[in-house]
Amino acid sequence: MQKIKNLNFTDALNEAFHQSMDYDKNVIIIGEGVPDCNQIFGTTKNLEEKFGSNRVFDMPLSENALTGICIGAAQKGLRPVLVHQRLDFALLSLDQIINNASKWYYMFDGKVNVPLVIRLIIGRGWGQGPQHSQNLQALFGMINGLKVVCPSNAYQAKGLLIAAIEDENPVIFIEHRWQHNTISKVPSKMYSLPLDKSIVATKGESLTIVASLISSIQARKLVDFFKKELNISIELIDLISLNPIDYKTIIKSLQKTKKFIFLDTANENETIAHKITSYIFCNHPEVLDKPPLILCSKNYPAPTSHYLMLDYYLSDQSVFYKIVEYLEIQIDKKIKNLAKKLIANQPHDIPDKNFKGPF
Repeated sequence: MQKIKNLNFTDALNEAFHQSMDYDKNVIIIGEGVPDCNQIFGTTKNLEEKFGSNRVFDMPLSENALTGICIGAAQKGLRPVLVHQRLDFALLSLDQIINNASKWYYMFDGKVNVPLVIRLIIGRGWGQGPQHSQNLQALFGMINGLKVVCPSNAYQAKGLLIAAIEDENPVIFIEHRWQHNTISKVPSKMYSLPLDKSIVATKGESLTIVASLISSIQARKLVDFFKKELNISIELIDLISLNPIDYKTIIKSLQKTKKFIFLDTANENETIAHKITSYIFCNHPEVLDKPPLILCSKNYPAPTSHYLMLDYYLSDQSVFYKIVEYLEIQIDKKIKNLAKKLIANQPHDIPDKNFKGPF
């Protein structure tokens, strides 16, 4: 019988690395801080000890050059996993990612593969500010030749990372650091999940919400809240893949609910929501009976200040009110009292009391 255990996001990633490196000796892991004492939030713990410094090692602060080296290594038969503690650091290597990694298979008529995983971590809190907490996942989702996945729980994290490592061409693996303490049921054995599918996390009739990463967790909390307190059923689609986008699952849901909200950690100028809504309006305008609602962060760089951050990101209470207004529910005393239940009883810039910063 298959063993299934409760595992947090961090340990699920670590288990995926251990199993993938056991299975394939060509898997290597490189990145700033991979073998240091913090070991990328603990996700790379014990890897260097087990597999050696020739397969698990740090890198110099030369992101563009190292990405080029990893592309070359992938072409020659290795399966590198290049880890950035912040998505922001990968911006220094966009030339290699966009002009080389994503295009090589196409330019050489499918004769040269680039089995490279680039792991990018986003997240906020601890005064990270505008250069260390950007939510630019949509940027990578717009590039042809890149698969882009965004797991929202530990089960997805393990299965998608293994699948990404096994894939024959570049995969951008994005995670939010607020997810690392979240727990879900994870099989002990090695398994992989499709890199091109989204899932219906909850079924509903009144509204479709599409979200990814930490926004999917926030949405699930609110979906459960609406069902319990107002008996309103909301369908939640966990947008696991940003490229390709699983439009079939989204359209099927909208044919039923006719209403669409997209919830994202990015700001409105930088969200993947516009790509999805454009597709809907251009190809299936009949599925909506009212315009979609896009809920994102404010349209300016993420603040460093703890106080400015309070109004920058979407709180559970603010999203609750937006959904209420979108569903044309009267905001009466009952609704206001319900909204008070969603006020967090902890600091707004951490997800839980065990959260560690800054990296």
